Amino acid sequence: MIYNEPWSKQHKKVTGGLQHSLSNSFSEPLTTEELINYALDRGDQKLVDDYYRHSLIYTPNGGSLDLRTEVANLYGPDIGPENILIFAGGQVALQTAADAVLDAESHSIVFTPGYQSVLQAPEHALSDTTRINLHAKNQWQIDPAEVEHSIRSNTRYIVMNEPYSPAGTLMTPDVQQALVEIARRHNITVLTDEAYRLLEHDKADRLPAMADTYEKGISASVMSKPWGGCGITIGWLALQDTALKQKLVDAQYFGTACPGRATELQAIMALRASDIILSKNLNIIKQNLVLLDQFIDQYSDLFEWVRPSASTVAFVKFNGPLSSEALGGQLAREGISIKPAYCFTDNIGDYKDYFRIGFGEKAMPSRLDALTRFVEKNKSNW
Repeated sequence: MIYNEPWSKQHKKVTGGLQHSLSNSFSEPLTTEELINYALDRGDQKLVDDYYRHSLIYTPNGGSLDLRTEVANLYGPDIGPENILIFAGGQVALQTAADAVLDAESHSIVFTPGYQSVLQAPEHALSDTTRINLHAKNQWQIDPAEVEHSIRSNTRYIVMNEPYSPAGTLMTPDVQQALVEIARRHNITVLTDEAYRLLEHDKADRLPAMADTYEKGISASVMSKPWGGCGITIGWLALQDTALKQKLVDAQYFGTACPGRATELQAIMALRASDIILSKNLNIIKQNLVLLDQFIDQYSDLFEWVRPSASTVAFVKFNGPLSSEALGGQLAREGISIKPAYCFTDNIGDYKDYFRIGFGEKAMPSRLDALTRFVEKNKSNW
């Protein structure tokens, strides 16, 4: 297994410790105090007691039953606790899934630009991989016909990300259904990274989870995005295919098989308070999105986007004379961090002018003010 250099490595060297981070992709971070107060407010004293008194014995491989039960509640009737596998974060879940499904004789299909672990986990599992480019002119939508054209006799795996990062867009229900039908016809496993699911700006736009939709589908998710539980470091896979689940369990054995019990209990606290936390975070997101609308309108000669409809992120195109890498360097010198295109693809091509910004935190307005001051200072030179 050969791992590629992290695409964000350069970004972290340039932007580490900057005052105004528009790079963050998570919702407003939770605190342990908040989680405990939410539990106490709903009378969940036992959960709080468990958190303070729990044993530091190993947890079960794949997660404790109480956490798997809470996670299963996020899905439909075909997904119970036995259909959930818990991981110490989302990254290891993505790689474990690829390792369980693939080998050197296999072929996979992924979509770019995107999160590096989503794109390259199949490559790290030694699979031959086809990357399909997505474009703003098509609203960042996947073309099912292009997927069908890319399928080979040894294609075993399609990996996608919905809601889509870096753009914050959603595929249409028709596209999702077409992709499921293609996969079913060719007996292909589909993993969807659904890290931003539940952060649809309009709940009516929410797509069914892949684990609910397709018998060979896997839904991957994590506590960091909708709940702001980055430090909880809990992720999971949900799936109906019990034979595949055993392969996942076997592959997980060689990774981080046992999540910490403290983090499991924190995840349960957050999940049981989902209504409160998600409502709070969506309010922050929607308020910040209004400010971004105003920014894009005010500087429409310099910036454009496909307006996000889910998540905490947007992929913005700079129409000035700089690439996003050069723009990011200039912004960094002013204490402002964005994520240039090189963080999402190693084939810059048509994407060299794009950068991702995050708008999930309370501090985002002050960060956007800093960006606005930078634009005002430099626009006459552009």
